[in-house]
Amino acid sequence: MTNEKAVAEKLLQVNAVKLSPAEPFTWASGWKSPIYCDNRKVLSFPFVRDFIKSEMCNVLFEHFAEAELLAGVATAGIPWGAMAADQLKLPYIYVRPKPKEHGLGNQIEGVYEKGQKTVVIEDLISTGKSSLQVVDVLRNAGVEVVGMVSIFNYGFGIAEEAFTKAGVPYRSLTNYETLIQLALEKQMIAPDKESLLLEWRKDPAAWTGK
Repeated sequence: MTNEKAVAEKLLQVNAVKLSPAEPFTWASGWKSPIYCDNRKVLSFPFVRDFIKSEMCNVLFEHFAEAELLAGVATAGIPWGAMAADQLKLPYIYVRPKPKEHGLGNQIEGVYEKGQKTVVIEDLISTGKSSLQVVDVLRNAGVEVVGMVSIFNYGFGIAEEAFTKAGVPYRSLTNYETLIQLALEKQMIAPDKESLLLEWRKDPAAWTGK
């Protein structure tokens, strides 16, 4: 079993991912989606949580060994970044969606130095917009972002283009296509729904599920 497949299996095991092509979910963007991913649920299952943390550390060690600092994305990326930083014994910070409206008004929480080679830790990557906003915040603060690691990736072309344009290499523990193939193997979705599910990823903004 590949690591991507093993991670997808763990997400399905704890119901962190729900597939519903017949009754699509509606995202905040208004997009209709046959899938909903909530990796926060993994935090409630110690052994699955430990497995995901270890896989994340493996990816960091293999692809971003030069990392001197990890930065979690608020809110879902914060615990994963903290756990990975603890295991790898790296300094850790996290980035808020916007500066605090009181106190010191920080948007970046924690101690960092300009020029530090930093990897951003994300929960999931969809269009890449919010993830790359965090990269901009860090770069504006003088931090050198060398990459990003997420648990899940929808595999949208728009995200691929955005990350390439921003010059940010990224790795995900698992992805949409791997999860769909596993769900088919486990007979969690009917074979005749495969093409419908894969069509959604090509043009999610226009997809209606019909």
